[in-house]
Amino acid sequence: MATEKKNDPIERMADAYERMLERVDAMLDIAESRTIPTLRKSLDTAREKAVELNELTREEAEKLATYVERDMQDAAHYLAETGEELRNWWRFDVELVERRMMEMFANVADRTRIELEKFANQAREAAFYHTGEVTGPGTLVCTECGEVLHFHKAGRIPPCPKCRASRYRRGSQSET
Repeated sequence: MATEKKNDPIERMADAYERMLERVDAMLDIAESRTIPTLRKSLDTAREKAVELNELTREEAEKLATYVERDMQDAAHYLAETGEELRNWWRFDVELVERRMMEMFANVADRTRIELEKFANQAREAAFYHTGEVTGPGTLVCTECGEVLHFHKAGRIPPCPKCRASRYRRGSQSET
């Protein structure tokens, strides 16, 4: 029976998935920078380790790394969007999952969620224009008072002439 289980390709892939997740979790624990590139680097390293140890073929390792990353991103999005517990994402009793597997999965998903939130915040902040920066033609709207500035050519962004604030967003068609 034990030999049958070891030779079952589906069982072998499931075991390899768990080992890959364990390796990613271990690498993220020791990583100084907890970023999406670190997650990807950890996945790459775990994938290469599985090939090096002849646990998987390169093709199998590539597939599993893709699956692990997909699951981490899906769980992270679920945590970020709903604020609910990971057990609700799984939609079954957590007691059926081995405790270590659940801890590793939750740990990596939470780190991924935090990094996705950081990237989203950076993207939102990058959408703002600030006094002293240069902008191309278009309309900017003061985020504090709504004052509209029109740029007919590229130019340096001044403080708001109405309230002296220094942060703007691109104006919409209705604001021009």
